Amino acid sequence: MKTTIKINIWVLIFLSSLIISCKKSFIELAPQDSPSSATFFKTEEQFRQALIAAYNALRGLMNVDFYTAEMRSDNTHYENYAVNRGDGYVHRENIADFLDHPTNSYIANLYYACYTGIARANVVIDHLEGATLDESAKRDIDGQAKFLRAFFYFKLVRYFGDVPLSLHEVTKADDAFLPRTPAAEVYQQIISDATAAIDQLEPPTTFPQNGLASKGAATMLLAEVYMTQHQYPEAETLLRNLTTMGYELLPDYASVFSTSNKNSKESIFEVQYQQGVTDGQQSNFIYRFLPRSTNTAIITGVQTNNVGDGGYNNPTQDMIAAYEPGDKRLDASIGIAEGVYDASMLFTFSANKSVVGYQAPTGKIGIPYIKKMLHPHSSANNTDDNWPIYRYADALLLLAEALNEQGNVQEALTYINQVRVPRTGLDALTATGPDALRELIAHERRVELAFENHRWHDLVRTGKAIEVMTTFGAKLKQQLNYLPTDAFHVVDYRMLYPIPQAERDLNPALTQNPGYTN
Repeated sequence: MKTTIKINIWVLIFLSSLIISCKKSFIELAPQDSPSSATFFKTEEQFRQALIAAYNALRGLMNVDFYTAEMRSDNTHYENYAVNRGDGYVHRENIADFLDHPTNSYIANLYYACYTGIARANVVIDHLEGATLDESAKRDIDGQAKFLRAFFYFKLVRYFGDVPLSLHEVTKADDAFLPRTPAAEVYQQIISDATAAIDQLEPPTTFPQNGLASKGAATMLLAEVYMTQHQYPEAETLLRNLTTMGYELLPDYASVFSTSNKNSKESIFEVQYQQGVTDGQQSNFIYRFLPRSTNTAIITGVQTNNVGDGGYNNPTQDMIAAYEPGDKRLDASIGIAEGVYDASMLFTFSANKSVVGYQAPTGKIGIPYIKKMLHPHSSANNTDDNWPIYRYADALLLLAEALNEQGNVQEALTYINQVRVPRTGLDALTATGPDALRELIAHERRVELAFENHRWHDLVRTGKAIEVMTTFGAKLKQQLNYLPTDAFHVVDYRMLYPIPQAERDLNPALTQNPGYTN
């Protein structure tokens, strides 16, 4: 029998993903003297605490987004680990190989992370309506919550197409089990929320920023939405507005990712992490991106075992070859872990080398890793690296693309060269027409934004995913003897991921994307 759900703020903060994922009934989880949603949402501080819970869902998303946005592309692949064929390994490999199924746990985790953030944002938005707060505080909190809701839905609609559109706090079981909403309507809601966020939020006034969403972040989000929909004049207007908000490119590319430059003038929005022993807010990306080893100390400076989670998101040779000779971004983005594998397919590091002109010495091999996420730290799996979502360089390159798609080649070149010339060591680009410049912009976005979860979305957005990934897959199969014969069958339906089967088992109203079976 279905019963009404009694929800309090602590359940929302820690268990809101379960509200989305579980059906039938709930036990009253909180003691009677615990603060409930009826008593908690009274002060500005309480609303901001609930808002931080919505931001926290971004970390859950970033823990899986590089599998679905980078490893799905030609930028990165995975390290072969044939000695363990458990689901945790196979499911991640399947995403890269275009062999994923509705039971893939990492695709499900992405889906749940987005709906966790949406559920928490909905609670804040709903309770603000009747709150007696200072009006400027209400506008700011509501704007941030709507930015987050729009961001999470933008991820969902690009990855899954039609998705359930939940816009209010879940207070009874039936509210949590909605059918899929057409993608066009989801986009309408994203545009509405992002537009409201632009209106209600302020641009950054000081740098480094505080890490919260600003007018700039909302403007960039809506611009990317319009670029995805090929509404170039609308995107152009927003991106021009961004150029007036105080953002600047840092003079040194490597310094953009330094932990001492978090939330800098080049940052429009990034997911916040803070190293610490027990607070749970730290990042550990470098340990995932290095080869599996019983001792990572030569690279990380900390002796530890990364066998369970290492070996993913390795830069491909195709990616390395994409950098032009002399491009300083190559050495800033990719390093080489030199060493040997043992019989258990674990890597023993012997040196940390530059990728530039690298040739492995006799008896050694070099494994590329993402250097952007390598910075000093003292505890294993406890780093201070934020994850960049939007950078000013991204905005300038999107503006160049928007102008080029409208035939404004010369002005487009000025923006792409703003990104390219000052800090790469390369000459300015020239182009004779929109077709040639379109290819140059795609290349520039690939190398400038490498490993920041843009490549797969760019390929899909520009209609190049099937062509590029089919060619890449054929090349990779010649290089790697462990790839399944049916890998890289890149077809239309795989431009979307499958709706997680666990959700469909709970919610019969959910249909599956075409082409997928269990």
